[in-house]
Amino acid sequence: MILSDADILERLEEGDLVIDPIDDYELQIQPASVDMRLGREFLEFQRTNIPCIHPTSEGEVDEYVTETVVDDDDDFILHPGDFVLGTTHERVEIPADLIAHVEGRSSLGRLAVVVHATAGLCDPGYRGQITLELSNLGSAPVALTPGMRISQLTFTELKTPADRPYGSDRGSKYQDQDGPQASRIQSDDEFGGDQLGRTD
Repeated sequence: MILSDADILERLEEGDLVIDPIDDYELQIQPASVDMRLGREFLEFQRTNIPCIHPTSEGEVDEYVTETVVDDDDDFILHPGDFVLGTTHERVEIPADLIAHVEGRSSLGRLAVVVHATAGLCDPGYRGQITLELSNLGSAPVALTPGMRISQLTFTELKTPADRPYGSDRGSKYQDQDGPQASRIQSDDEFGGDQLGRTD
């Protein structure tokens, strides 16, 4: 079952679903979703001459990712063909019986801006800000202003709560993230990671 605005508000009031801060409920709570705003931090990928990025190489991603923090009342310019990691302004806590889906807003989609390449899911139990995989598929630069509504979350209720939700008991790599986080794929079990049962 997908939660309606009434369901979302009820879960927020009960406190088991957390989205913080919501400054304008009238603006941000949509009929079946919550609009999420853009944070100020971005991770930009620099041009590089390395032959490839290999998941087993610890620290390799960090060598060509730089952080940019946009000043108040300034914009981040997303150029055609660019891929950057951004973050939501809001922090979320997803209860064990819900899945949150990260979706783009149609108004930005019509400007050729997409908000995720593949990571469109927040697992039950996830806590933290949400990293956005921002791309410009168009032919003109687009200005992104921190605080603007950048994406939306929809919520699906599970038939039963997850037995092993996302979190420390699973060795989850991105729990409690603050700001955009680069890939930690080198920690995955198949690449020699030492944590059990981790999830994306």
